[in-house]
Amino acid sequence: MRATPSHPDSPTAHGPLAGFTVGVTAARRADELGALLQRRGATVLHAPALRIVPLADDSELLAATKELIDHAPDVVIATTAIGFRGWIEAADGWGYGEALLGRLRGVELLARGPKVKGAVRAAGLTEEWSPSSESMAEVLDRLLGEGVAGRRVALQLHGEPLPGFVEALRAGGAEVVGVPVYRWLPPEDLAPVDRLLDATVGRGVDALTFTSAPAAASLLARAEERGMADEFLAALGHDVLPACVGPVTALPLQSRGVDTVQPERFRLGPLVQLLCQELPARARVLPVAGRRVEIRGHAVLVADELRAVPPAGMALLRALARRPGWVVARAELLRALPGAGRDEHAVETAMARLRTSLGAPKLIQTVVKRGYRLAIDPAADAKYAD
Repeated sequence: MRATPSHPDSPTAHGPLAGFTVGVTAARRADELGALLQRRGATVLHAPALRIVPLADDSELLAATKELIDHAPDVVIATTAIGFRGWIEAADGWGYGEALLGRLRGVELLARGPKVKGAVRAAGLTEEWSPSSESMAEVLDRLLGEGVAGRRVALQLHGEPLPGFVEALRAGGAEVVGVPVYRWLPPEDLAPVDRLLDATVGRGVDALTFTSAPAAASLLARAEERGMADEFLAALGHDVLPACVGPVTALPLQSRGVDTVQPERFRLGPLVQLLCQELPARARVLPVAGRRVEIRGHAVLVADELRAVPPAGMALLRALARRPGWVVARAELLRALPGAGRDEHAVETAMARLRTSLGAPKLIQTVVKRGYRLAIDPAADAKYAD
């Protein structure tokens, strides 16, 4: 999915993410996340880093279901809505649906968050408790506080790493039974993932969003396979913002030394709102020729009018903005142009297109026989200064 914002030359069309490109790695709910980003003006590059494989025909899930029906657990933890629904549907398909529901009515049923509660109640069940934080850490604290020695705890697995969760329960004396409802596998078509990796390394995206730890791990693994892990991590460490829906999702990235941002509430809406704060805050704002110029990912706000700029023009503009008001030599600008070779005429051509894109040629001044400079206004309000 490649989503495009409203027409970039409309002064009222842009939202907080206009001019920015955001990569989406989600396998499920990708359309919902993409729509939220697009409505705020972003261009979205979607590359599912995983595919979800339901285990309705999996002998492992069937065996776990029959075991729980035959030997009742004391506690059942439902961790995701899609996983819980999939479990009930699979049991129905095997002819064990009513037996499973009957067993679940007689146990302490914990739901990790509101969506899981909805799935539990849709199945005709009632959860005993759900954490306000939607955090598995809070679930663990409750269970350990109650005491788990000698208790049988069934955990609906959901593909996310749960560091220390199972180990802590077992250390407290619990028997833990995993219920593997679905598993994550690499995507069948790796081309979109490779395009996203290339765009990240080439700084063609401004942020990458992650909604599951397996997706983050999968993208890192693909970067390793292609021999570009160091470049990928360098991009995430400096120019491309890695935004995770929560701390568990961030673990694979943080284990590689990547700092991430996360919303306080681990949901898609707050994740998008976080990007609406973080990305505009990273934009470079300069007073140029009496106008406020804000340099975004692939576009520029000129006096609040959004102007799309081609990659070559953006490369030149960023090179000029690194030394606002100073003359930048053609040779230096040539080095900033991707794939330009040694012909300084390429700088003139790209500069002409950049001026056309900005719609205000006087923003960039030509200094004869020397190069180009941004027409910085020294008397402008200091809040626009570097």
